Amino acid sequence: MTVNGAEDVLLVHGGTPLEGEIRVRGAKNLVPKAMVAALLGSEPSRLGNVPDIRDVRVVRGLLQLHGVTVRPGDEPGELVLDPTRVESANVADIDAHAGSSRIPILFCGPLLHRLGHAFIPGLGGCDIGGRPIDFHFDVLRQFGATIEKRADGQYLEAPQRLRGTKIELPYPSVGTTEQVLLTAVLAEGVTELSNAAVEPEIEDLICVLQKMGAIIAMDTDRTIRITGVDKLGGYNHRALPDRLEAASWASAALATEGNIYVRGAQQRSMMTFLNTYRKVGGAFEIDDKGIRFWHPGGQLKSIALETDVHPGFQTDWQQPLVVALTQATGLSIVHETVYESRLGFTSALNQMGAHIQLYRECLGGSHCRFGQRNFLHSAVVSGPTRLQGADLVIPDLRGGFSYLIAALAAQGTSRVHGIGLINRGYENFMDKLVELGAKVELPGKALG
Repeated sequence: MTVNGAEDVLLVHGGTPLEGEIRVRGAKNLVPKAMVAALLGSEPSRLGNVPDIRDVRVVRGLLQLHGVTVRPGDEPGELVLDPTRVESANVADIDAHAGSSRIPILFCGPLLHRLGHAFIPGLGGCDIGGRPIDFHFDVLRQFGATIEKRADGQYLEAPQRLRGTKIELPYPSVGTTEQVLLTAVLAEGVTELSNAAVEPEIEDLICVLQKMGAIIAMDTDRTIRITGVDKLGGYNHRALPDRLEAASWASAALATEGNIYVRGAQQRSMMTFLNTYRKVGGAFEIDDKGIRFWHPGGQLKSIALETDVHPGFQTDWQQPLVVALTQATGLSIVHETVYESRLGFTSALNQMGAHIQLYRECLGGSHCRFGQRNFLHSAVVSGPTRLQGADLVIPDLRGGFSYLIAALAAQGTSRVHGIGLINRGYENFMDKLVELGAKVELPGKALG
C-alpha cells in the first residue's frame, strides 16, 4: 500500500523484531536529478531502477508541464523521458506540482538553456536546518542569468548564452554542486567548481551527464571542472541504489533486535556506515545481491559519532541510528555538523523513555560551522532505556522513519501521525513493514 497524504496516521504495535527481506531501488538523492538532466538533451533518455516515491512523481509532473514526455520503459522501474518538445509552463501549474519539494530549483539551468527563462515557485522540504537557495541564485548569476523576485516566486532569464565561470562554495553543498553541473555542461567555456560535494549520488549524476556528451573532470581536492559543449544527447542509465534507505533498514534491524536482508544495498557507498554499525555491535554479511543486517544478541555498545559530508558519516544515517543507540549500554555522543536542527527529533524519543540531552557546544573534534551559533547540535544518549509507545508527529523524512523505528522497538502501541511524508524517500515502506512482520495498521484496517 502506498501512502500519499501527509495527514495519515499509522498504529504501530511495538516489540516485534523485524525479520525478512526487502529491496531498495534507485537513490532518492539521484533519480529526480537525473530526470531533470534529461531536459538538457536533444534526444530521449532512459532511466532504470526508479523508485515509486513522491519526489519522483513531483519531478515527473513538472517535466510533463514543460512538454517532456515521460512514460514507463520496457523493464519495471524504468522511465523513458523525451525532451524534444520543451515549452514554457503555466506559473500556477508549476506551483501546484512543486508541492513541498526543493527539486524545482534544479530546473533553472536546463530551462535557461532550453527556453532562455525559468520560473521557480516558493520551495519547501524537510525542516532540519538552513538550506538557503541563495547559493543557487548566486551561482546562476555568475553564469550570466538575471533573477527577478516576484510575489509568487523567482523569474530567471538568460539574455544570452550562459558562460562558464569560477565558483568556490563556502560549504560543499550537494544541491549547489548539482546546480553547477546541470548549468555548466551547456555553458560557453570552462567552469571550475571548488569545494564541491563529492557524494556517490553526485558521481552518478556526473556519469549521467557524461553519457549525454558532457566533459566533466573530478580532482581529488573537491574540484570539478566542466568544459561546456554545444549540444547534449540522451542517456541510458541505471540509478545507483539508495544507500540512505538501506542504512535506515539496517538501523531498524538493530533497534528491534531483528534480521533484515536489504537486496540492492552495496558495500562501496556504505563503508563508513558499516564501520560504525560494527562498532555499535551490529552484524552484517555482504554478497553480490545485497547486505544482511542483524542484531547478534548481547549488549550494544555506546559510541562517539560525528556527521560530515562524504566520505564522512552521512547526516541522513544519523537519525535512524540514534534510535538504536538508545538501546546501547553507556553514553553515546553525537555531533551533528551538517544540519543545525536535525537533532530536534530527539524530544519525541525522550517522551517514549529515552534519555537524550542536547547541547549547544561541539561535542567532537571535527570542524563545525555551528560551534558559536547557539544551535542544539550535539547530543548525549544514555542507554539502554526501555521505550514505550506514544503519540508521534513526524517532523521530516529521516526523522519520520526514525519515529517508525522507535515505535517498532517500543513496548505498547504508538500512533504515528503524518506518515505520508515518509513516502518522499521510502518506496512502498508500508508493504515492506508488513513483509518484515511489523504489527502495523491504518485505523480501521489491519495491515500486518
